[in-house]
Amino acid sequence: MQFDDDADLDTSQVQDRRGGVPGGGLTIGGGIVGLLALLAGLFFGIGPEELGLSSGGQSPTAAASASTDAQVAQHCRTGKDANTRQDCRIVAVVNSAQSFWSQELARRGKTYTPASTVFFTGRVQTACGAATSAVGPFYCPGDRKVYLDLGFFDELKTKFGASGGPFAQAYVVAHEYGHHIQNLQGTLARSQDGQKGAGSASVKVELQADCYAGVWAKHATTTPEKSTGKPLVTQLTQGDIKDGLSAAAAVGDDRIQERFQGRVTPESWTHGSAAQRQQWFTTGYSTGDMGRCDTFR
Repeated sequence: MQFDDDADLDTSQVQDRRGGVPGGGLTIGGGIVGLLALLAGLFFGIGPEELGLSSGGQSPTAAASASTDAQVAQHCRTGKDANTRQDCRIVAVVNSAQSFWSQELARRGKTYTPASTVFFTGRVQTACGAATSAVGPFYCPGDRKVYLDLGFFDELKTKFGASGGPFAQAYVVAHEYGHHIQNLQGTLARSQDGQKGAGSASVKVELQADCYAGVWAKHATTTPEKSTGKPLVTQLTQGDIKDGLSAAAAVGDDRIQERFQGRVTPESWTHGSAAQRQQWFTTGYSTGDMGRCDTFR
C-alpha cells in the first residue's frame, strides 16, 4: 500500500489522546476482562456502552489533547510521512476513506458528515462510556468517532495470527468507517436488538461494515482528493488485499473462539465467521458497489 508522497495530509480528522488520560475512575482493565472481550468477538465493534464494558472515567485535559494533536500535525504532513510512519498512515487512510464516502454519498444524493478518529493508549472516555484497549478498535455512534489504540495492530499479528502489513491496518480503519456509514443511514439504530448468534442483527451489521471496507478499497486508488485532484492512495497490490483478508479471518468469531476457548459456539457470535468476513469484504472489493452490501437481505 502506497500513498502519494507529495499529498498533504489533513490531521484535523484525527485527535491524538495517546498518553493524555489522567488516572482514576475507570475500572475496566486487561486480564480476564480483556480475554472475555476476545472470546465474545468484540473487536471491530460499536462502542463500549453497547458492549456492556463501560464504566466511569475521566476525559483528557484540553491542554494535553491540544499538545498531542500538535505532535501529529508536526509529524504527519505528507503522503511520504504516511509511507514511513504508522500513525501518519492511519491519518492517510482516514483521509482517503472520508474523501471516498463524501463523494459516494453525494453521488447518491445524500450528505456525508465527517467522523474523527481518536488515537488513545490504554483507556479512553467516549460518549458511549469509558473503555480500554481490551475492546479493540470501535466506533461510538454517540459522538460519531472511531477509537483506536495503535497497539492493537501488533496484537492482530501476535495474538490473532494475522499476517499484518499496512493494508491490514487500513482494513481495520475502513471497517470502523463502515459503521459510521451505517450510523448515518440509520442502520445501527434499527439493528441494536442485543441478540447474538450467527443469524443475528449484530453479525449482519459487522459483515456489512466489512463489505463497506471492501467498497472503499476498490475505489481508494481512483478517488481524488479535493486539495490535489489526485488519489491519496496510489497503489494497492494483491498482496495488500491478501493481508486485509488475513486480518478479516483472524478476527472471525470462530477463529477467536477456537483459539481461546477450544471450541466454536455459533450461538454466541457477534461478528461472523472468518469465511463470512472474508466473503463480504471480497463482495465489496470485487463490485465496488455499496448496494451489494445488503447483509440483512
